[in-house]
Amino acid sequence: MPENKSPLEQALDLFVYAPLGLALTAREELPKLVEKGRTQVSGQVGMARMIGQFAVTQGQREAEKQVRKATERFNRPPADAGASASPARPEPSKPEPDMTPLAPSPAAQAAPSATNGGGVPPVDQLAIPGYDSLSAGQVVPRLAGLSGDELEAVARYEAATRHRKTILSRVSQLQNAG
Repeated sequence: MPENKSPLEQALDLFVYAPLGLALTAREELPKLVEKGRTQVSGQVGMARMIGQFAVTQGQREAEKQVRKATERFNRPPADAGASASPARPEPSKPEPDMTPLAPSPAAQAAPSATNGGGVPPVDQLAIPGYDSLSAGQVVPRLAGLSGDELEAVARYEAATRHRKTILSRVSQLQNAG
């Protein structure tokens, strides 16, 4: 090919022959490119699907395990139930450390109030609605508006159930201030 082409020949090369050559090459190479792309993506999608299914299966197993633990913890009788506990459920020979119920603190076992004889009040009788579903950070600000008897009921209930030190400490502060 001669190096010195006229501007007309250069324009024909650029606008006619190059696109035509590209179209012919694409017609031959396009099926190969499509197959190569399909193979690459299919392999990656298959691998991602397999990893996703594995992760979901493992997550389900872990969730079931946690639900089982929570159910066992919920169904275990309180430690102070003693003689009133049903003999149908035998005590485990070696309880797991995180599943042992905590005993009420001495401060929470203080003198009973005149309203209920010192027993643990039912959660639905506490002055804070939805008490069991609240975190300690949600309960503490609500304590300031309670009466002495209501504070005492919260202290007894908390000491007998979750024994959250933040709540018990704040109740004690409010009782001593009042």
